[in-house]
Amino acid sequence: MKRFLIVFGFGILLFSCSTQKSAVKESNNSNTEQEQMEYGVETFDAKFKNWYEYFKNPAKNRSQAYYENWNRQYVPAWNAKCANPPVGWHFDPVVGYKTNEDYGFELNHELFYYFMYVENVLNIEIIQGGPTVKHP
Repeated sequence: MKRFLIVFGFGILLFSCSTQKSAVKESNNSNTEQEQMEYGVETFDAKFKNWYEYFKNPAKNRSQAYYENWNRQYVPAWNAKCANPPVGWHFDPVVGYKTNEDYGFELNHELFYYFMYVENVLNIEIIQGGPTVKHP
């Protein structure tokens, strides 16, 4: 019963990448279509969304580089645990995060805070010595 509650109560992290085509005018006024990439962090855990909204305090934000640096450490560790799950690991999907891709501040911020949620709220370690977040 406890495992059922953990699996369904805490959800699964899905990191989905989708593309959206839109017409974009170039500076030389020629009409061309360029692909505009749109990325997002998708979870099935309503508790995370509420928790994340609580931490969305722009006064405490760090730089995009800070979040990217931590995400570059967390994503491979997360994916390794998904590939070879340790006892107590209840997450299946891997995170499709490419280190050479610019995902922007918002995605990096939310992904970082999802990892903080898993480690600090669910008490499931992803990497040793990672940062912690405290309630404002």
